[in-house]
Amino acid sequence: METEEAALALAALSQTTRLEAFRTLVRHEPDGLAAGDLARLLEVPQNTLSAHLSVLSRSRLVSSERQSRSIIYRANLGAFRDVAVFLLRDCCGGRPEVCDPVVQTLQSCCAPKRKERSRA
Repeated sequence: METEEAALALAALSQTTRLEAFRTLVRHEPDGLAAGDLARLLEVPQNTLSAHLSVLSRSRLVSSERQSRSIIYRANLGAFRDVAVFLLRDCCGGRPEVCDPVVQTLQSCCAPKRKERSRA
């Protein structure tokens, strides 16, 4: 990832409604959400959300697909991963202990949930 691409993605996420839209789409992966449903969840007018989704799409953080009369939006987690890796690539400067707390936090927040064992 180039610096300009990372800056575009970070700029797209620097606005409150766009950040919440992206986070909401992440929570609805892999199915995504119709634009109208996303607008209702965020309590944002559809035309306003459309402008925000355009910014997120241009930054590659969101993709869209027409399904019948709806447009389904999905978070592009691969693009988000690329931004995160770009930010962290050289963070430790040869000293892994500097980045280790960040990596550990990322691993713990994304760890699969354990299934509870049934007691018979």
